[in-house]
Amino acid sequence: MSRGAAARRPGAVAPAAAADTGQQRAIGIALFLGALLAFACYDAFAKAMVAHYAPTVVNASRYVAVTAMALVLLARHRDWRIWRQPHQRLLLARSTLLAVVATCFMTALVTMPLAEATAIYFTAPLIMVALSPWLLGERVNGTQWAAVLAGFAGMLLIVRPGGTLPLAGTLLMAVSAICYALFQVLTRRLSGKVAAPVQFFYMALVCLLLTNLPALLAPAQPLPAWPQLLALVAGGAVSGAAQLMLLAAFRRVGLATLAPLNYVQLLLAVLISTFWFQRPPDAMALAGIALIIAAGLWLARQSRAAPAR
Repeated sequence: MSRGAAARRPGAVAPAAAADTGQQRAIGIALFLGALLAFACYDAFAKAMVAHYAPTVVNASRYVAVTAMALVLLARHRDWRIWRQPHQRLLLARSTLLAVVATCFMTALVTMPLAEATAIYFTAPLIMVALSPWLLGERVNGTQWAAVLAGFAGMLLIVRPGGTLPLAGTLLMAVSAICYALFQVLTRRLSGKVAAPVQFFYMALVCLLLTNLPALLAPAQPLPAWPQLLALVAGGAVSGAAQLMLLAAFRRVGLATLAPLNYVQLLLAVLISTFWFQRPPDAMALAGIALIIAAGLWLARQSRAAPAR
């Protein structure tokens, strides 16, 4: 078939366009995997830092860097009317949820092993599916409920009431997972309604303010010396860069393609916990992690196979 015939055929893609689409897809996947690697590295960095500095100090340095990036994005967006945006309550609620996630996650890392903490956090997609009938009006079928229950069973294998994981850290990670699930729900509700740079700025500013509130209730913490403080801010910049890579990836590739890749970060957390912190998960925890990954992948496959409405 000639190139002209292919161009006239309904639904056909010209060779150059197909190549461009394939290239964009490859770039999007590479950006997404790079973001997951950056998030895993930042979590490991934060785990090391909270052994020396208060979680509020680590969070403050992180969101100083992220807020600076958000200001640059907002300047490029050329809309500084951040207090005149639609859906302000949802924007503030979404940002507040992420601030709770950051506070609980960073505090839990003081006592929790990285692999187990990350695994509990990764039950958030399962929680989102479980909540979606009530919060999004979506229908959840029997196989999806089975995947959710399997994922929660995996979490129980990790937590094991009466086991060695610290109770306070486990509860903080559970709160973090629930709040992140609600954050994802609100993100879906705001999709296409508020510009991404505005959402990013709201998130950065609210997290910068709220993650420092616990410092008001705790004894004064000495600030790190300048070299350590710069290292903390640089780590925060890595976290911010990861979020920007996610935005760039989602502009090129759909969620259905990228969602299953999320669990690469959980595998990276297991490897980092094992070889960096010398805290490998035990056999039952590994079984629980495998169940969570399997449940998440099954749900992602179900979402990808679902017909568009």
